[in-house]
Amino acid sequence: MKKDLHPNNYRLVAFQDLNNSQVYLTKSTVASEETIKIEGVEYPLVKVHISSSSHPFYTGEERIMDIEGRVDKFKARAAAGAAARAMKVEKTAKTKPAAKAKKPAKTN
Repeated sequence: MKKDLHPNNYRLVAFQDLNNSQVYLTKSTVASEETIKIEGVEYPLVKVHISSSSHPFYTGEERIMDIEGRVDKFKARAAAGAAARAMKVEKTAKTKPAAKAKKPAKTN
């Protein structure tokens, strides 16, 4: 096995759910500048937007959680794309001459 392949800085880290302030204490290598005191002991703190204590699958609640506006950004991009396609169709309709109707073939 290769030496020094796995990190060796595992330590107890506190993860705090921002929705309900639930704190989980587990081992991790994640870097954090914030700290929290739990029962007199100071731990590195990592804040998360969602955890099992606030996730709709685990809680049974049905709600939309869009903290960072990703849904709004997607809808805005989709609307801008549709508008651009409509503009392109409009421009091509103006630049192309109207199609001439074909004359019926002579029958004898």
